[in-house]
Order: sequence, then C-alpha cells, then structure tokens
Amino acid sequence: MPPPPVTRMNIVGLNAYHGDVSAVLVRDGRLVAAVEEERFRRIKHCAGFPTHALAACLDLGGIAAADVDLFAVSRDPRAHLWRKGLFVLRYRPRGTVSARARNLSSVRRLPAVIASTLGLDETRVKARTRFVEHHPSHLASAAFVSPFETAAACAIDGFGDFVSTSWGRVDGPRLSVDARVFFPHSLGLLYLAITQHLGFMRYGDEFKVMGLAPYGEPRFAREIDSLVHLRDDGGFELDLAYFRHATEGISMTWADGEPTIGPVYSPKLESLLGPARRLDEPIDARHEALAASLQAVFENAAMHVLRHVQKTTRRTSLCLAGGCAMNSVANGKIRERTDFREVFIQPAAGDNGTALGAAFHAWHAATGRPRDFVLTHGSWGPEFDDGEIAAALDAQQAAISERGCIRRHWPDQAMLDAWTADQIAGGRVVGWFQGRMEWGARALGNRSILADPRRADMRDIINTRIKFRERFRPFAPSVVEEAIDEFFVGAVPDPFMLQVYPVRPEKRAAVPAITHVDGSGRLQTVSPRTNARYYDLIKAFQRITGVGMLLNTSFNENEPIVHTPDQALDCFLRTSMDVLVAGGHSVERVGAKAA
Repeated sequence: MPPPPVTRMNIVGLNAYHGDVSAVLVRDGRLVAAVEEERFRRIKHCAGFPTHALAACLDLGGIAAADVDLFAVSRDPRAHLWRKGLFVLRYRPRGTVSARARNLSSVRRLPAVIASTLGLDETRVKARTRFVEHHPSHLASAAFVSPFETAAACAIDGFGDFVSTSWGRVDGPRLSVDARVFFPHSLGLLYLAITQHLGFMRYGDEFKVMGLAPYGEPRFAREIDSLVHLRDDGGFELDLAYFRHATEGISMTWADGEPTIGPVYSPKLESLLGPARRLDEPIDARHEALAASLQAVFENAAMHVLRHVQKTTRRTSLCLAGGCAMNSVANGKIRERTDFREVFIQPAAGDNGTALGAAFHAWHAATGRPRDFVLTHGSWGPEFDDGEIAAALDAQQAAISERGCIRRHWPDQAMLDAWTADQIAGGRVVGWFQGRMEWGARALGNRSILADPRRADMRDIINTRIKFRERFRPFAPSVVEEAIDEFFVGAVPDPFMLQVYPVRPEKRAAVPAITHVDGSGRLQTVSPRTNARYYDLIKAFQRITGVGMLLNTSFNENEPIVHTPDQALDCFLRTSMDVLVAGGHSVERVGAKAA
C-alpha cells in the first residue's frame, strides 16, 4: 500500500552544542539549503548554537520560522543510558561525568533555545522537535542522499551519543543499524591521540597529519598497531592504558566559540613512541614516521571494519560518513582493499553533516515516502549577486586603489573566463568567488584559490605567501570529469574532493603542483552537472594549455572559507594573491606576479 500523500513539510536539521555546528533545510524530502555556522562567526569548527546558519536556511528557503514543521536535532540525550551508567561504574572517570552532563543539559534545552532564537512559542517548538541519535544521523547523512537505492552504510568518528562506529544498511527510505562500537573504543580517538602527540592540538588538526604522513616511513607501525585490537566481529578495542578519556576524562568545550579537546593520551604513550612534539619544535623525520605509521594503522583498522560490513551486508555499494570519512587517503583505497565497488561520501561527512542526516531521518520517519533526492553538488549556501559584489568593492575602493589594483566589470562571462584562465596560465594566483557557498570543509570551485598545476613552485608560493601554513600541506586538483583517466590511476568521479588516487607516473612532471610527495592527488572531478561555471573556467584553461585541470585550494588564510564579498576582498588585499574574480568583477594587482 503506497504511503499517504503529505502536504508540504519543512524540516530544519540542526547540529548544536558540538563541533562544526550547522543547519539545513529539507522541503518535501529535497535539500534546499545547508550552511555551517563557522562561515558567519569566522571561528573554525564553531561550537554552540548555529544561530546565523539557521537564519540563512530560512532565508534561502523563503520561509518564516513559523513555517517549520519539524526541528531535527542530531543528538539524543536518552541514547544508551544503561551503557553510560555501566561505564561510569566500571571506570569511574574523573571530570567526564559533570562535563558530559552539562553538554547534555544544553542539548535538552534546545527547544527553548530554538524558540527564543526564532521568536516562537516554546511549547510549540518542543512538540515539533525530534532528537535523532548522533550515529544514525551520520549514517542518514550519506545513505538518504546517495545515488544508491540499496547499500551498506557505515559511520566512523570520535564518538557521539556514546558510539564511535556503527554500520547497517539502507533500503530505499529505510535505514537499519546492525552493529555499533561503543565509547571508549574509537578509531577517531586513536587518530586524535597521535595527532596531539605530534603537537597539533587544535580541534580538527587531524588532516595535517594525513598530509604529513607521505613524507615518512611507517617504522612505528608495530607500536601504534599495539594500541588497537581488531575483533572478529568487525569491531575493535583500544588499549586504554595509553589513553586518558576512559578513566581520567578529557576536557571538552562545546559552548559558544571554538571547540577544544584536552590531551587524550596518557604518559604511557610517550614511553612507547618517544616524547611528544612541542608546539615550537620543528617537524623532523621521527614525526614524519609517526604520521606515516598512524595513517597505515588507521587504514588497516578502517578496512577491517569495512570488509566486515561488506561481508555481512552483502552489498557492493557503500555510504560512508563520520569524521574519519574525511580521511581521503583511506577513502581512495576502499575499492582496492575491500569488495565494495561504489562509494558515496557527502561533502560534510563530519559532525556538520549530522544536521543533514537528522533532517532526512526525520523526513522519512514522519512520512515513509520514497527517496526523491540525490546530492550531486555542494553548492547549498548563500550567494551574492553582482550588485552586492559591486557594493562591497565600492566600500573598499580606497584600499583597492592604494594597493595599485585595477578593477573591472565584465558583462560577458565567456570573456571573463578566458581572461581568468589566461592569468592562471601566466603564473598568477586567482581568488575565485562565484555562486552559492559550498557545504562542507572543501572549496569546490565557488570559494576557491586557483593556480596553474603545471608550476613546480606553485605549492610553496601559495603555502608561504598566501595561505601562511605548513609547507608539507598539499593542494587538490580540480579535473574535468572526462580527463580523469588521463591523469589518475583507478579513479572514479568524485565532485566532493574526498578521495585520493595516484597521479599517473608519466603525468607527475606535467602537474607537479598538485602531485603530493608520494605521487598522489586529492581528486575533485568537475562537470556541467556539478558546477557549470567552474567547468567552463577549467575548459578555458585547457584550451590555452592542453591541461584540463586547475590547482584548487580553499579561499581563506588561517580562517574559515570566505563567505561574503567583503571577506573575499579582505583576504585578497592582505595576502599576495594576484587577481580576485568575484561574480562578473575582477580586481588585478598591476605588475605583480606570484612568482
């Protein structure tokens, strides 16, 4: 019997009082808007309540707060209460109980916070609030927007609602959870512990270790492997003697502002791996070897989980989510090291994406209707028209002139694309600001810094003169979809830049700026379906150079990706970028070259 018809339903999904808080709007089972709070607050991985992101979603959807039918929150304070009680009795953690109680209290008060923020009646909001457990939210964030009608689903992260890893299957609008790995055992915490041991202490620094790993040899793999025991049921256990989170507890702040997590490793880890790196200590060969060893052990453990998921579900398509799904190096090896033949990861695979999953989970729970949406691109945030961009440039005209820049307006897009491509081919670095802001951690061609991948010196130029970041950090290639096989080995289309593949050996000298030290590249494929404007620019560059690829990195400088034209212009003016292209406008530093 078919499900009954439903009237229009607006569902707001929220990730709140956690890292990377965010909001999404789903209408009638289709995504309308998805926005992260950090882009407004200018605080990386911003915690607290996503006030600005929520307002932006309502604005993009053209609705008032009273038009929201359900508020879906990606946490459930009631989840696994008996397990939490047993954990406290067994480990008697110091400090953790009170900290977690405060955080759960904030989550429970969310209906009141939503009502106060939006000017709604609290009783009405409470009746319309749905608490969706953290890991089902992760699973749903990939499964319910994937192109697969049936697939396996897996989420691997630090932890949320007392779970660190879960897996199951999706069948149309139905999502089932088959198994879980519970706190305190977590591959995300394993990666975090070594990340902190390597001196990267800020929330979200794990990606730096992934970039450092190819510089070293995994000569500490045996030692790090001893920290995690892989079980026959697809799960795993940490050797908790090397960690603090189970017994001593760890300090965590999820209130308004930048999230923090205190040290999660115990002194015993330094006895095993040597002294932790100080913040001011240069990175040496031992640190590189530790990073390489961690990546190797993590990949082995993750593939252990995924092979079991594939074997038990008998599915060849995988929907992957969780913070560990941002490990693009491991992602690129899934089809090689497991029997999964297709992999889908949405661009906000971390905690930001749980808002997306909670909204779709609530939609299908409320209606039971068939799925009617596939996430094919990442452009779900606010955008700015040429009039708004012109106003931002007008407001800073004095600063533009003072720095010797020429400003132009281009009424013809094709002419602007051809001119921009020519600038890039000439060795200039371009800030590219177009269309709707991206959803997720990656700049996908709307808020990007672009450069020529053929320039061997371009990575150092951008890292040291524009991004002001570690020299070992690689840059991604944006490749027109039809040229994947020309440049990469074993790659498949991925518009979200979440899988790393080997660059063909014969092509590495041709595109050295995007080829990492191990010969790999974090691939983004671009097509007219996923980002037509960006595709046109890359094709214009290809007509000049014969290379259907651009170097792409996020438009920022030690800050969240730029959101507004004002922020784009400010980033351009305070760095050594050569050209800013925003909408139909360009700002060019006259006579200046990046090299």
